Amino acid sequence: MTSNEQSTTSRAVLVTGASRGIGRAIALAFAAQGDRVAVHANTSREQAESVCAELPGEGHTVVTADVADPEAIGRAVDEAAATLGGLHVLVNNAAIFTAHPPQEVDYAQWQQAWERTLAVNLLGPANATFRALPHLIAAGGGAVVNVSSRGAFRGEPNTPAYGASKAGLNAFGQSMALALAPHGISVGTVAPGFVQTEMAREVLDGPGGDAVRAQSPYGRVARPEEVASAVLWLASPGARFSTGTIIDVNGASYLRS
Repeated sequence: MTSNEQSTTSRAVLVTGASRGIGRAIALAFAAQGDRVAVHANTSREQAESVCAELPGEGHTVVTADVADPEAIGRAVDEAAATLGGLHVLVNNAAIFTAHPPQEVDYAQWQQAWERTLAVNLLGPANATFRALPHLIAAGGGAVVNVSSRGAFRGEPNTPAYGASKAGLNAFGQSMALALAPHGISVGTVAPGFVQTEMAREVLDGPGGDAVRAQSPYGRVARPEEVASAVLWLASPGARFSTGTIIDVNGASYLRS
């Protein structure tokens, strides 16, 4: 299948971390345009099944794996491709966000936070992408889209491993954009700020919520669907020549040059 054919034919799409929030919105967006979607989750298979049941169209599936486990995520990618009949798009969305202020945690907690965060947020996408390559090449090309964060640019003092992992993800995506273009595979990245999800609810509903919303001149945070729209475009054949791009979805709450 060529890139032009993909624009009018149902594609096979794997979205990691799709059992809720941004991942759920991304899965729904692809399914709404007729694509077949593999909804990935770690341990929350019941939630993933619920999302899968929401998806319009047919041919969707659920795969489970700890993204931090190289063998498990590799098997999940292969399972998704086998069930969907190939793979045209990989969306690396799964991530964790764990507070570990350097002045408040001990050395063991510090090491644990770094090891787990990098394993999920950076090594996970790297391994998923590696395992997806044979399937993407066999499909005649496709797209990898990584979900990063504005924290990669502005810094995250209370979650430094998170900021570092997302900065690494940005660099990984741009390296892969150079490496995979000859195979007809584009690699793009979306960098949201705060998004109205369950993960952010505690902050947004707390005493600091108004200050967070005020960071954007719109006076609000992003909706999951707005992040999904950017992912959808980066995965489209029309975005092929924008490979290596990082799209900010933060409502001008953080502007970089």
